[in-house]
Amino acid sequence: MSQAIRNIAILAHVDAGKTTLSERILFAAGEVRRPGKVEEGLATMDYMPEEKERGITIESGVAHFEWKDTWFNFIDTPGHVDFGAEVDMALTAVEGAVLVVSAASGVETQTVAAFRKLREAGVPTILFVNKLDNPDYVLDDTLINIEEQLGVRPVLMTLPQFEGGKMSAVLDVLSQSRLVHSESGEETVDEDWNVEDGWDGSRELKKHYAEACEFASNFDDEILKNAMDGKPVAPKILLRGLRKLVKSDEYALCYAGSALEGFGVRSLITALSFFLPEVPRFGINELGQVIRLRHFKGVGEISLFRSHTDMERKEWPAGFEFSRLKANLLLPVDEIRAGDIYAMRTPFETELGQIIYLDGRCHPERSVAESKDPDPLHPDTSIRDNYHPLLQTRVECLGSDDYHHVEKSLATLSRMDPSFRVQKDDGGFWYLHTVGEVQLEVLLARLKREFGCEVKAGSPEVRWQERLCRNVGPVENTFQLGPHKISIKLSAMPLEGDAHDIRLSAEFLETAPREILAGVRSALLESTEVGILGKGPLVGVCFEVREFTWTEGALPPMIKKACADAVTKLIKPADVQLYEPIMELSLECPVNFAGLVTGDIQARDGKVKEIGGDGKTHFLKADIPLRKIFGYATGVRSISKGTALYSMKLLGYRHATV
Repeated sequence: MSQAIRNIAILAHVDAGKTTLSERILFAAGEVRRPGKVEEGLATMDYMPEEKERGITIESGVAHFEWKDTWFNFIDTPGHVDFGAEVDMALTAVEGAVLVVSAASGVETQTVAAFRKLREAGVPTILFVNKLDNPDYVLDDTLINIEEQLGVRPVLMTLPQFEGGKMSAVLDVLSQSRLVHSESGEETVDEDWNVEDGWDGSRELKKHYAEACEFASNFDDEILKNAMDGKPVAPKILLRGLRKLVKSDEYALCYAGSALEGFGVRSLITALSFFLPEVPRFGINELGQVIRLRHFKGVGEISLFRSHTDMERKEWPAGFEFSRLKANLLLPVDEIRAGDIYAMRTPFETELGQIIYLDGRCHPERSVAESKDPDPLHPDTSIRDNYHPLLQTRVECLGSDDYHHVEKSLATLSRMDPSFRVQKDDGGFWYLHTVGEVQLEVLLARLKREFGCEVKAGSPEVRWQERLCRNVGPVENTFQLGPHKISIKLSAMPLEGDAHDIRLSAEFLETAPREILAGVRSALLESTEVGILGKGPLVGVCFEVREFTWTEGALPPMIKKACADAVTKLIKPADVQLYEPIMELSLECPVNFAGLVTGDIQARDGKVKEIGGDGKTHFLKADIPLRKIFGYATGVRSISKGTALYSMKLLGYRHATV
């Protein structure tokens, strides 16, 4: 019988202790000798210099470990909002997840966003309430917060115990046992403690076991019958019911403890093997799917790859190599197994989401980042479409000889990150479109460190939206190169929303080959990316191609040039209006800084729309223009002496008044 495999992602808001928990899981499984500390830059899975410097996860790190005859691939995802695409990509390759909730802060903005991603992706999720080593943080308050903010009933499966104000043990609800630390710091079962002997915590443990049986009875008839007959429910039967419960939308299994102190981790790992599903069945004749792209200095590009088949080295397609990826180390393997995750090197360039067949061929169309075709096994996630770059930064080479190397390196980085886009300018420079400032800083650092590119980067600017405010046209444009000639007659009108529409004349549709039709559509859509004023993309436009003529043999660049020039003639600066991005800022800080923080937000044209708190911590939500909060991290850190925590998300666009 082959070893069971579980692919697990771990998600959380920034500073909830996600990477610390990952380190503790690796320690508990015997994968590392001691858990690395994030604040010391020693976290096993945060290997990038930018991760060590900032103390945040940027790339989804992969670790492997064994626990009770189960092989785990463990993916530590970023919590920072700038790297949400990393989370989306990770969720395409896992069967289950751990969502970490900090007892210090409760459910935060990115906690809600992560839970929403998990629900939308259909990934069964186990909650872990962290930072309970601090006696000031109350577990019951966090459980209530989870129910109110996430809309699920937490089913508590571990209970922390304290002695002298410090966490000393956890009680495991399912096994009815007490876990303490050994001399080496590992969690072990306290053999001297028995729930039936009436020790401290026994009554509380029995109460939560009964609650778990009550909740599981909604999903298991035998548990329901035992409850109605007043009979006890054996742990084995309860386990079966909880396996069904974890798939529901109304409940969530919840483990509690401290990642920093290493309490509650062993019970959590056991739950991952008990309650989360095995890898699915894959399509026949499939070698596997590319789930991430990575680039290592001195190694080049590799693909993170989930295998869809069992195969020994002698059967691998020519030119393929597979390895285990541990942080940034590649460890060669001699076989691959269905459902397992590997680092893959191929003789050709791969794409995110690409299906590779047993003979080494690639699927010609489907891509996780771009897919439009629904498929139950390879879901249409369209990740690239989910992210709207909010900043644009001009970048140029320091030397003309570096141009092609920089261009190729930027293209590689864009392929690796679906939320990052590059726009080439005919003047010999590029615009980098990023979600936020942190993402931009990391990309520029990687461009230099991994690819050896020296570039000059301008200051980031807000990427506005340009909207057509009236019907325009028609105009005619002709482009001729040698014997080849292209003519187009074009008009445009505004649309509601951000999507574009392109209407082609009936005669053009009937007579033009597919490649000409595709070229015109592509050229018109590409022309909207630059905008008319150069402030951002032109959105919500319906182009109507009234006439289009071409000579046989006209090349795609000619079509692009003719269409781009037609759009320039058609739409003038006076025909568009600017709309600026408005962010929703969620912030909490000690109450003694509330006035300073609020005043600073209002000075930045922010509108406070919600205020709350518990007497110790002040909480607020505000709408604020993105252009007013460049460098906000530094400003709010200074005002609050480093105590404020905040997150932002795009609320929408409004007509600019500047």
